[in-house]
Amino acid sequence: MSSPVEQFEIKKIIPLEFNGIDLSFTNSSLCMMITIAVILLSMGFCLRKRDVVPTMAQTIPEAVYEFILGIMGETLGKNGIKYFSFVFALFTFIAGGNILGLFPYSFTFTSHIAAVGALSIFCLLLNIFLGIRKRGWHYLRTFFPEGVPLAMAPLIIPLETISLLSKPFSLTIRLAVNMSVGHIILKVLGGFIITMQIFGFIPLMADMGIIMFELFVTLLQAYIYTTLSCVYLNMAISSEH
Repeated sequence: MSSPVEQFEIKKIIPLEFNGIDLSFTNSSLCMMITIAVILLSMGFCLRKRDVVPTMAQTIPEAVYEFILGIMGETLGKNGIKYFSFVFALFTFIAGGNILGLFPYSFTFTSHIAAVGALSIFCLLLNIFLGIRKRGWHYLRTFFPEGVPLAMAPLIIPLETISLLSKPFSLTIRLAVNMSVGHIILKVLGGFIITMQIFGFIPLMADMGIIMFELFVTLLQAYIYTTLSCVYLNMAISSEH
């Protein structure tokens, strides 16, 4: 049986290097493109006919729409609807990548700190940009809240800076670790059943049960990542912070 961590190995499909920088097209890049393509094609297929009475296919994107709208209502309020496209793309991309990793011979790019970290850093930079655009330079009050004595500045400013920079780190570690552990468990259990030649109804149901649980975890982690991203965005643009 191959190593359970072998499934997370980055493999170059199209090697490419420029000025010493590795720009190769890898299995991770391929799975990201597949995820985006599947999302776009699925949405296009389900919404090709927009009937007054929704069809079965039409109810799927509408359910996702209502679900994400609910997340934004709880975290961003009514004024957050302008950021719907970003939040929708964020949730579907992460959920799609998580689910894609459950298929045999695929690659779970959301289990890699580099991939998720880049997305988290982008969200951080976007929050800073939107915060400055919405609140102006008053956004800098994030690092030194009003009412705090000036003598506390050498302590408060570094702490608030660390708090801000730790947000993408916590988002990245939470998602990457959960995806890695879940897929390792699936690999170990599946390999154990095959190696020991334990076939039958009970092992099959046990394996299916873990797969269904992992499917639940993939959607849960996408929900948590999206919700926390919305919370951080609200903190950046809210005048109360």
